[in-house]
Amino acid sequence: MTPRIETLRSFIRAEKHHQFRRTPEELGLADLNEKFKAEGVPAVERSARMLKALLDAETPIIIEGETIVATRTITYIPSIFTEAEWADIRSKHTLHERGTISNLSPDYEGIIADGLGKRKAAIEARMEDATLTEEQMQFLAAAKASIEAVQAFILKYKACAEKAGLTKVAEVLGAIHSEGAKTLHEALQLLRIVHFALWESDCYHNTLGRFDQYIYPYYKSDIESGRITDEEAFDLITEFFLTCNKDSDLYVGMQQGDNGQSLVLGGRDAEGNCLFNEVSKMCLKASYDLNLIDPKINLRCDSNTPLEIYKLGAELTKRGLGFPQYDNDDVVIPGLMKLGYSEEDAHNYVVAACWEFIIPKNGMEIPNIDALSFAEIVSEAVNHLGDYSTYEEFYAYIVSKINEECKRITSSHDNLYIAPAPFLSTFMGGTIEKAKDISEGGILNNYGVHGTGLSTAADSLAAIKKYYFEEKSIGLEELMDALKNNFVGHEALQDKLRNEAPKMGLDNDEADAIGTALLNSFAEGLKGYRNERGGIWRAGTGTAMYYIFHAKDLPATPDGRNAGEVLPANFTPSMFLKQNGPVSVMRSFAKPDLQNVVNGGPLTIELDESIFRNEETIEKLAMLIRSFIRFGGHQLQLNTLDREKLLDAKAHPELHRNLIVRVWGWSGYFVELDECYQDHIIERIKYKL
Repeated sequence: MTPRIETLRSFIRAEKHHQFRRTPEELGLADLNEKFKAEGVPAVERSARMLKALLDAETPIIIEGETIVATRTITYIPSIFTEAEWADIRSKHTLHERGTISNLSPDYEGIIADGLGKRKAAIEARMEDATLTEEQMQFLAAAKASIEAVQAFILKYKACAEKAGLTKVAEVLGAIHSEGAKTLHEALQLLRIVHFALWESDCYHNTLGRFDQYIYPYYKSDIESGRITDEEAFDLITEFFLTCNKDSDLYVGMQQGDNGQSLVLGGRDAEGNCLFNEVSKMCLKASYDLNLIDPKINLRCDSNTPLEIYKLGAELTKRGLGFPQYDNDDVVIPGLMKLGYSEEDAHNYVVAACWEFIIPKNGMEIPNIDALSFAEIVSEAVNHLGDYSTYEEFYAYIVSKINEECKRITSSHDNLYIAPAPFLSTFMGGTIEKAKDISEGGILNNYGVHGTGLSTAADSLAAIKKYYFEEKSIGLEELMDALKNNFVGHEALQDKLRNEAPKMGLDNDEADAIGTALLNSFAEGLKGYRNERGGIWRAGTGTAMYYIFHAKDLPATPDGRNAGEVLPANFTPSMFLKQNGPVSVMRSFAKPDLQNVVNGGPLTIELDESIFRNEETIEKLAMLIRSFIRFGGHQLQLNTLDREKLLDAKAHPELHRNLIVRVWGWSGYFVELDECYQDHIIERIKYKL
């Protein structure tokens, strides 16, 4: 890391740029939606006018030493609707989360190559069509106005740079005002501006897509022409990564750090060529050097990925960043194609804010629209256990309840409303041609459903199958009384269920087969349903924040879990599993046909920080990750933890401001998390290699 980058990093981590922030109230923008309402402004026009007002009000700030600029000075983005209007919308529609666009991957490659001017010209040409409806013209006018607002924002920063005597910065800004990028510096600056403006337009969880693929041509051109050196290219990429952390505290999802600033590296194309390149390598090194939470990195791998690439990823794991997350092309690509994705789209997949697989440019998908609780379904089904004489009959009842829940979920998200996003729409496929905002649907419109408490459900069924149906060593009355009383008076039974019964994560074929059956039943339960936009429903193995929600009121379960005891996050073993080491866990969680559940959801393994005292650990860890991919696992995330350090951070947060942990599908600063998430992380299983 150069002294320039180190100085910028220190400035940003000290939050010195926060001094320039102002609230919409201070700027007179907080009640702009009231003016829109009074004037009867259409929603799509409101979006464009709000973006313009915000960008006009942004104060150009260039931190000393910066060469890639744009810093948020407005603390939050006001809604285009009043509270009364939102209430009216809710009375007529269903909403997903905030009701605005999230978790999309725009056409960064196209906009960086074409430039804002070419996209604006395409809109103007489309507006010449006399057959367009009033609504179509409103959309196109809003899209054009949004681009013009961003162009004005660029010129404002250009003037600021000129005034400060920053000739190079001003030249780069001037070059990207209308034209596409010609150099690496221009490409990164244009990407920063576009990414910035997407957040300012009230879209959130904006991913950065296949960063190494669309940035590489500019790197390659610069190197081959002699414009810059490798060291200078690395410096620019590191600075771009640093810019993602300037405003990340303003990009809040469920928790601080849950902001969707993720990117994907590597992978293979349809011809089998490895796409990991020099930019990919620089990205991993930049993250290592910066030691910050953004951007989160996903590394696309396959059975032939060289060990050296895994070793680069393992260095970040040692650093404690909680990424890269590893995604297996051998599973994901054919899985997406089985769901009906084209070969081109499947090969071009990226990862959304957490782990969900989405398609750049073509996907207006909602990969986290709901969640099914395996643990709750099994828990409620146990109340009818006495009605069945065989495990097969009982499992058929479980399947019927899964099907009922899938039907409920798929029918509860009709009449969806999403606020228009004309700026984002200009970077999504088909929107200009159709003169239609992306909020109304895109080329792909699939919805994803998480699945929580899988291991709790599978372990519960495994215990019932073995002890109740087969051995008959546990009677119905005893089991039901134990569950009703939270195992009080049944401590020996609880110990047997927790510590002797089959468990997912121990490479136990019986428990693993039940887990596989549950996932297959989930995927089958969603099959055949279409959402109102014509998209399919995708099953997944992730949990998002539902692992906290679904555990809250869950009674004691037949795996020996107490009422209210936490569920595991993501696709992971029970929290009280007696571990046999990470290899057993990996084997267990690679057994299901994961092509059926490619909404995403990683196996998450916590590693004890002490393992990295051995210099050989990096190579061992790289080999372990490679084994997981070759076993057939679809996603893996690793979290390096020190229990004593985490406990001290809870007691003395001021001493651990930079302590980074992986939460569910993203990394954040431990001391900024709500206590329930902190406690869950502390209690997770640790493995030694």
